[in-house]
Amino acid sequence: MQRSTRETIKHKAETIANRAYTKARMWARGDEPVPTLRELVVQWLSAHASIVSPAYIKIVSTFGRLHLYQLADVMVDELTTPLVETAMIEHRCTHAPASVNHWLTVLKVICKWAVRRRVMPDIPWSVKLLKVQKRPRATLPVSRAAEWLAAVDAYASNRPALCIAVRLAFALGLRESEVITARWEWIDWDRRTYTPGVTKGREADPVPMPDWLIDYLLPTHQHTGLIVHNERGAAYAPGFLRQAMRAANATCQIEGLTPHRLRGTFATLLSERGLPIQTIQRIMRHKDPMTTMRYLEANLSAAADAQTSIAHLAGLQGKPEYGGEKVANDTSARRVE
Repeated sequence: MQRSTRETIKHKAETIANRAYTKARMWARGDEPVPTLRELVVQWLSAHASIVSPAYIKIVSTFGRLHLYQLADVMVDELTTPLVETAMIEHRCTHAPASVNHWLTVLKVICKWAVRRRVMPDIPWSVKLLKVQKRPRATLPVSRAAEWLAAVDAYASNRPALCIAVRLAFALGLRESEVITARWEWIDWDRRTYTPGVTKGREADPVPMPDWLIDYLLPTHQHTGLIVHNERGAAYAPGFLRQAMRAANATCQIEGLTPHRLRGTFATLLSERGLPIQTIQRIMRHKDPMTTMRYLEANLSAAADAQTSIAHLAGLQGKPEYGGEKVANDTSARRVE
């Protein structure tokens, strides 16, 4: 193989020449040459274009186009911890810590794929994720669900499909992509279940439908076709619920509620009603129960009951100087309501 290295520094030119020589020898032996990181990203995208979600394809594609930094032309088996740390620091200069961890996760996914293909024996670098301050995640309080749905209805009064879409996400825990592809023929009206036919993990597990959702859908139900569609009868694009949900959030003074957090609300409410994690995992269509656990928020009502019990044991409950009388009156009022 003969070509210019286009380098003016000797050791850089030698590195490029040695890589080219190594590739040529591997081709001569009939072995698959070790790709550079840029080449590996292209290979990963080609191999996964039809088996992973378009959203994740976009993430990896953006990673390959914009965020390889000085790692782009390094052979993947020559990636070292210092090189990856330097690239991570460069990424940190323009991105938040959570984005840096996401960048590192994508890099690890691609390198693990290279290991599975036996391009290299193991990942040659080891870099820890940054510690990121966790933020409280939004959930829809069950006591305000009717109010919030009414706010969505008021915003989307001329687009009933949006009203149906948010109810599918809230009542069945569907992903936004599953709402977009939801079809009438996947509803079993006799068994009162819905089976998503296009899912992230290619599952086809039925989800029980609550009575109130069936009553809501019956007046407009069809035998076949998309449940949620635009005026032309076509499917909506991803993000179609964003504006309606933001408007409802503003009306109800609820921050950060998104279609995916409606899915998290669905899982959390099932957990608070005592449903086993294995059942929630099945309904959420997760392959790993740890994934399901990450969706669940702590049951604060149980913690409040425990605090009340501790206060009784400590002799603090009911004492005016600790606000016990007011708390007791408020509790009685809530019970009357």
